Amino acid sequence: MKRIKRILAAIGALLLIALYVSTLIFALIGNDLAINLLKASVALTICLPVMLYAIYLIYRLLSGNHPD
Repeated sequence: MKRIKRILAAIGALLLIALYVSTLIFALIGNDLAINLLKASVALTICLPVMLYAIYLIYRLLSGNHPD
């Protein structure tokens, strides 16, 4: 189970890095499509960590592995 957690954490970190890089690239490009993609990238940069944390909290509550 520990290995799966590490793999999922690495995937989440790579997704966040990819979002940060894409946000930078879209900010430097000046056409209309890039602006729309920039908005989506910024929104996902905010929403993805929140969703990952919520999933982690739900997992801890359902599995009973929360410290007291």
